[in-house]
Amino acid sequence: MKPVGGDVCVRMKNDLSAFRYLENQDLEFLAHHFQCKQVEAGETLWSEGDESTYVAFIMEGRVDAKKVTEFKGKQVIVGVYGRGSIVGELGFLDDAPRAVTAVALEPSNLLILTRESFAELLEEHPDLGAKLLKGMLLAVSIRLRKSFDRLAAIF
Repeated sequence: MKPVGGDVCVRMKNDLSAFRYLENQDLEFLAHHFQCKQVEAGETLWSEGDESTYVAFIMEGRVDAKKVTEFKGKQVIVGVYGRGSIVGELGFLDDAPRAVTAVALEPSNLLILTRESFAELLEEHPDLGAKLLKGMLLAVSIRLRKSFDRLAAIF
């Protein structure tokens, strides 16, 4: 993984709703807490049950989330996430194991925030950490609301 550069900071603000509460100068400061990661199509980011050590923000590409079912060897797709989405947030704060397996459906560019980097951010600048958490919570809330709507449409 490589550190985040200045051009990525501009794209963070424009492309990722989780950063909507942050100012451009905030993003420049936050950049050293993030890393860029490129993954190929078919690459597994993590498997269900793995330790949850980071959250990923999708800058480009798509990631598939799969959950193991009660039928041996069978998984169900619980989500397909694209540009602007957050993945891996479920166990990020509470240290729970990964709830799903995440696989890149196509070549993808991700911004990675590790648990350690986030702890440093909260220690150094709790106000920026709170703004980032607010944006992340909003993004996840919107996604959950849409999931509820899709589920209700089935019945």
